[in-house]
Parts: sequence; structure tokens; C-alpha cells
Amino acid sequence: MLRRTFPSPEALRRLPFGLADVALILGTLVLLGLIARVGADTLISFVPPDVVPSVSLDPVNLPYYAGRSTLRMFIALFFSTLFTLIYGYIASKNRRAEQVLIPLLDILQSVPVLGFLSITVTGFIALFPGSLLGLEAASIFAIFTSQVWNMTFSFYQSLRTVPPELDEAARLYRLSGWQRFTKLEVPLAMIGLLWNAMMSFGGGWFFVAASEAISVLNRDYTLPGLGSYVAAAIAKEDLPALGWALLTIAVVILLVDQLFWRPLIAWSDKFRLETSAAAQAPESWLLDLIKTARLPSLMAQGLTPVGEAINRLLSSLTPPRPIQNVDENEQVLSDRLYNFVLLVLIGALLITGLHFILTTVGLAEVIKAFLLGLLTLVRVSVLLVITTVIWTPIGVAIGFNPKLARLLQPVVQFLASFPANFIFPFATLFFIRANISIDFGSILLMSLGAQWYILFNSIAGAMSIPTDLREMAKNVGLHGWKLWQKLIIPGIFSSWVTGGITASGGAWNASIVSEIVSWGQTTLTATGLGAYIAQATEAGDWPRITLGIGMMSLYVVGFNRLFWRRLYHLAETKYHL
Repeated sequence: MLRRTFPSPEALRRLPFGLADVALILGTLVLLGLIARVGADTLISFVPPDVVPSVSLDPVNLPYYAGRSTLRMFIALFFSTLFTLIYGYIASKNRRAEQVLIPLLDILQSVPVLGFLSITVTGFIALFPGSLLGLEAASIFAIFTSQVWNMTFSFYQSLRTVPPELDEAARLYRLSGWQRFTKLEVPLAMIGLLWNAMMSFGGGWFFVAASEAISVLNRDYTLPGLGSYVAAAIAKEDLPALGWALLTIAVVILLVDQLFWRPLIAWSDKFRLETSAAAQAPESWLLDLIKTARLPSLMAQGLTPVGEAINRLLSSLTPPRPIQNVDENEQVLSDRLYNFVLLVLIGALLITGLHFILTTVGLAEVIKAFLLGLLTLVRVSVLLVITTVIWTPIGVAIGFNPKLARLLQPVVQFLASFPANFIFPFATLFFIRANISIDFGSILLMSLGAQWYILFNSIAGAMSIPTDLREMAKNVGLHGWKLWQKLIIPGIFSSWVTGGITASGGAWNASIVSEIVSWGQTTLTATGLGAYIAQATEAGDWPRITLGIGMMSLYVVGFNRLFWRRLYHLAETKYHL
């Protein structure tokens, strides 16, 4: 006779699943269901000059619009991270590639998103004929261009400032290229990269409106999303609709913070470069839930053989580089040949550009664009000085003080992630009623998006300073300006340079939407290069679009070469741990 037995309490506790696992499974299923529901509408048919259904200002539709915008943001963040790891690695490892890739990065971060849209919308529509995916890809690409540059600069800067003793240890242990990348370089860059990724996500929200409500070549394209909702509310001067949009974006930012960024911040604390533990590690309820659950560890154990096989394959494909002596004469000759070819290419581009200018817009238009660029340069410079003075001490305080970090990190992240151009309508209304010139007000509008690059990199730099160095400085009695001079400024200098160069590029980029703003039928236009490009783009004036983007690129690259590159060199040779 068979006897039915029931598991004991000890056996129940040994079951592979618990409440934490159930919560994770349910949460994952809900997330996948939401992605499937939101993503399905990106596959509907669309053939220009068909019109996408207009955006409804009914607040009931806001959760759906928020889902569409958030999905675009995360897709853009994925491609931004992939681009960062590949581009930053190549630029840091190959000196000749660096001479091309870093100036190119300067140019790319300076070209306004609206300038990209003028070229890419038609191309993406042609790439996906008969489908709305073309417009979706154009919108995601626009968000990508606003996210990727500061992440790439941060990763590049981290790879160029690897501590010499760790570099020597990697060589002595004969680590392969893949092992060095995964065991040394990515962990070393993780904190700065993560904080810049958060800043990039905020930068993506900044251009959501520009990427979802597109006006290019006298044709309007609208995608359902928070950005297009805000654009429609502004056009109809609907303040209640704007209020509902602001409330929705606030809820989305808080959810993304709790479910995505906060767990990553807590997880990244293990990558701190120091011999003593942090005074108080950051915490995340979701990360604690994942650690408590048994399913993730079981899945990791099951995937371990696959991961090891991939690691062995990639390690065999990237063997340790042999230490070899380079003939200085051959190196000099090779460098001269490379520089000669580069100069020939630059000369050919200049001649082509000069011919284009003289045969289309004329020399007078070039002078006009140059002078407009000077005005925008003044605004950018004033912005950088003010934001450095205000936000660097705040960033250091947050990075040094765990209690202050727990209190202010969510606030700072919310402010940085909140799309500044959603506030533009209220600022424009204030400028109109207070009779404030947009020539000065545009500096404030540009700073709403660009200032966070300084703050977030200051926080990342302060968090990267080892706790034992802080304790030593405290024990020897360093405080006030002496503490800043001997520890803080050298410790955060390389991160601040990354923040400065990306804030500069972000400010130039933001000039496209901050030098010309509207409220209903009223439009305020500042005198500057950003407004020049915006007006030319809306009119479909290709010669002036090209001239404006080219002039902005020259300003950014020239300023970076004369100022920021020298600071980068100083950070690489003197001010790094």
C-alpha cells in the first residue's frame, strides 16, 4: 500500500523558488507584456505623404504615449552603450585612429539633432518602405545622437587613465585583450560610465519633443509619444494638458529610477578602486530582491559553461600583445606619412566646402554665420563658468557624503532626467510677460540641459576617489581650500574635463531649441547660430543648413583643440589616480 508523504518545512525551505522568485517572474512577464503591447504599434503601415493619426490631448492616452517614448529611449540607450564600448575602445588603443576618431566625435556631438533629422528622416523612411518603422528609427536615431557622446567621452577618458600599476599587472599576468577589457577596463570605467549613462538618458528626454514631432523640408511627421503630446499642447496653448504631461513624465522618471538606475548604482559600488570599503554602500530594494531570489543564481549557474566557452573563444581571438621595441626612425617616418595623407584629405574637404559656399550661399553669408557663431560661443562660455562654480561643489558633496547622496541623488537624477524643453513653454511665457530678451534668456534655457553634465561627472569623480585617501587627508588636517587643492581637484579633474567637454557640446546642441522658442502664435528668436540652423532646417534650405552645421562644427572642434584637448592631456599625464 502506497503512503502519501508531504514535504517537511526544511524541504520547503530548500525549494528552488520563493516569494522573491515569484515576484521577479510576475514582474518580468508584466514588463514583456507592456513592451509587446507598445511595440506592436510600431509595425503599422505608413507611406508618405500619408499622415500619422494626430496626437490626442486626452490625458487618458498619456500612459500609452509614455510607454512609446520610454521604449524609444531604452532602445537608443542600448545602441549608445554598444557604440560607446566599441568607439571608445578603438580611440583609446590606436593612436592613429584616435587622431581621427576624437576630432570626429567633437564634430558629431556639435551637430544639432535637428540637423541630423534633416538628412536622416527621408533615408529611414526609404529604408523601411510602407512601415512606420522608418519614422520610429529616425526618432530613435535622434535620441541616440543626444545620448551617446558624453558616454563615449567618459569611457575613452577612463581607458586613457588606467592606473600604471594595474596596467603593469595586466601585462605581467599576460591577460588577453578580451580579459583585459572585461576584468580591468570596463570595471574601472563603470562608475563614470553609469553616471554618464544616466545623464545621457536625461539628454534623450531633452530631445524627445524634437524627435517625435518632426518638421523637416516643409513636411510634418508626428509619432505618438510624450514629446509630440507636449508639442501639440504648446501649439494649442493648453496649460492643463501640459500639466498632465509634466505629471506623467515625473512618474516615468521615478519608475525608471527605482527599477533601473538605482539597482545599477548599488551594483556598481563594487567597482570602486580602493583598499577600504565605502563608509555606506548605496542600496536598492530591487537589487536586494534579485539577490534574495534563487532563480537568477540558478540561471547563472546554467549559463556558466556557455559564458566560459565564449570567454575562451574571445580570449583566443585577442591574444596578449607582445612587448616590442619600436624603431623610432620608422615610427617618425610612418607618422609623417600618415599626417601627410590626413592633411591631403582635410585640404580636399576644405576646397570642396569652399567651392560649395562660393557657388551657393556666398561669402557674405559665411561671414554672417561666423558672427552668429561668436554670439552662441559667448553664451556657451558663460554657461560653462556659471555651472562649474555652482554644481562642482554640490557634486563633490554628494559624492563624498553617503547620507547627503541618499537624500539628494533621487532629486538630482529627477531634475537631470526631466526634459528641460518641457519647461520651455513656461519659460517662454515668463520671458514674454517679464519682457526679458531671449538673447539672455536662451542662456538659461541652454543651461537647463547642459549643466547636468558638470554635476554628474563631478559626482562620479568624487565617488571614484578612494576612501583611504579621504581618510588620510582628514588625518593630516586638510580642510577648506587646501583639501580642494591637494585632493579634490586632482581627484575629480579628469571627470570634470569629461563633463566640461560634453556640457560644451550639449550646450551647442541645445542652442538649436533654446535660441528659438514658441508659445502659441508667439515666437522668440535669439541672434545666434542655433536659431540660424533651426530656421534653415524648417525652410528646407539645404545650403544654409550645411553652412550652419559646418560652422558650428568648426567652432566646437576649434574650441576643443585649443582648450579641452590640453586639459585632457593634463588629466592623462598629471591629474589621475
